[in-house]
Amino acid sequence: MMVLYLRIVLFITVFALSASGFCQQPDALPDAPQPAEVSSLAPGALQAQTGASSSTSTGSDRQETTPSSSGVKPSQQQPKRILGIMPNYRAVSAGEIPPPPTPKQAFGIATRNSFDYSSFAFVGATSLLAEATDAHSQLGKGVGGYWAYYWRGFIDKADGNYLVIYAFPTVLHEDGRYFAKGEGSIWKRAVYASSRVIITRKYDGDSTFNASEILGRGAAQAISLSYYPSGSRTVGALSEKYAYALGRDALTNAFREFWPDIATHVLHRHP
Repeated sequence: MMVLYLRIVLFITVFALSASGFCQQPDALPDAPQPAEVSSLAPGALQAQTGASSSTSTGSDRQETTPSSSGVKPSQQQPKRILGIMPNYRAVSAGEIPPPPTPKQAFGIATRNSFDYSSFAFVGATSLLAEATDAHSQLGKGVGGYWAYYWRGFIDKADGNYLVIYAFPTVLHEDGRYFAKGEGSIWKRAVYASSRVIITRKYDGDSTFNASEILGRGAAQAISLSYYPSGSRTVGALSEKYAYALGRDALTNAFREFWPDIATHVLHRHP
């Protein structure tokens, strides 16, 4: 149980530290022309610079936001990465309803989420905590023990991603992406975000029980029985890991929901 608490604390702390660093970025780009400079430009040069700026901005938007967010207010846009760290490929901006991903697209998203550089770092940090607290004593201590935790943690994350994002949604015709609410009270939005681990959309747009999440995380825990030591195969240990996985996904959805507001109104940045 202690490891579960430490993982949750680490999950929240990583985002908090990243946000504080993000706040230190300059408000304006160093090349941005000042009003006096703009007024002194010749009409032709001004038009050329404006066109170049528009082109650059458009390219940047394509990199920073999901493809479906082009017509959404900046305060409601979901970026592809949060803070330049956390992959956010499964989020859809508020008010947007793009077509469900094809099996090929879903497989690609699962792959990017599994092998993103942030995944290696997060697994490394949680493995360090697990080794330090001797979560699975049979795996040992030191460098050998840390590696034993690391590769198991990475497989936990990867097979969970492929099952929840690709395999089960493709078979069950569920669109497991997070569709941001973007409006309403903080409480309603928080409840909505966290409840998406049990409620999702079907390909036809109707709401349904999120079998992909519930069954996918459960299947991942069942698979882990084959590579964790016998002392970790108890009902209590598996239940703890299963609850952690669902809780982590609920917290991730909540962070996705409120990130555009935090970026726009608190940090005064584009999401």
